Amino acid sequence: MKNSTVKKVKKRRIRFDRILIFLFVVFIIIGSIVFLLNLKITNIYINNNNLLDDQYIIEMAGISNYPSSLKNPSFLIKKRISSDSLIKNVKVYKKSFTKVYIEIVENQPLFYYEHNNKTILNDGKEITTTYSVPTVINYITDLYYDDFIKEMSKLDKNVLNMISEIKFFPNDVDDNRFLLTMSDGNLVYINIETFNKLNKYFIIKESLPNKNGILYLDYGNNFEIIK
Repeated sequence: MKNSTVKKVKKRRIRFDRILIFLFVVFIIIGSIVFLLNLKITNIYINNNNLLDDQYIIEMAGISNYPSSLKNPSFLIKKRISSDSLIKNVKVYKKSFTKVYIEIVENQPLFYYEHNNKTILNDGKEITTTYSVPTVINYITDLYYDDFIKEMSKLDKNVLNMISEIKFFPNDVDDNRFLLTMSDGNLVYINIETFNKLNKYFIIKESLPNKNGILYLDYGNNFEIIK
């Protein structure tokens, strides 16, 4: 007679406590996601903008209707704003998840170039919008054009605002000479190498006679009264 072996099947007990914990965790995660998706932007702060008004920047950022903060992360807001030519750089960050801070570095207009009827910006970009900036009335050769923009971008804003008109005015001695008409009635000769002298214009002016004249900053600081 053969002995028969009976295998006992061990039943696994269902751990309802573990299931409940798992469901609770899932519920918390889903609830948190739903909460964050519905958490809207509450405040928008914009700094250092002069050329572009707050409302325009807010609309460019795509947050004019104070949408979901989660769906509008800082990097996406920055990408939207950076598309404008007048924005040189922008920093976007949030506090308390719903407060958006936008810090702008504008691409300043330097001059209006009559050669192509465009406004030239600090980084050399060209736009059709006009601003209260100096007008370059004639063509600047390609050899000096980029250097001219570079030197113009270094000018103090108050000095830049004093310049009314610029003419590329080379002669037999100096092929990168410029003639500047100032808003105070003075004329200034300058070249690429001496352009930085313009930032001392107000100091130089204090030592000049109280009459309009021609200031030769291309070589020295000679002043000739206009008769």
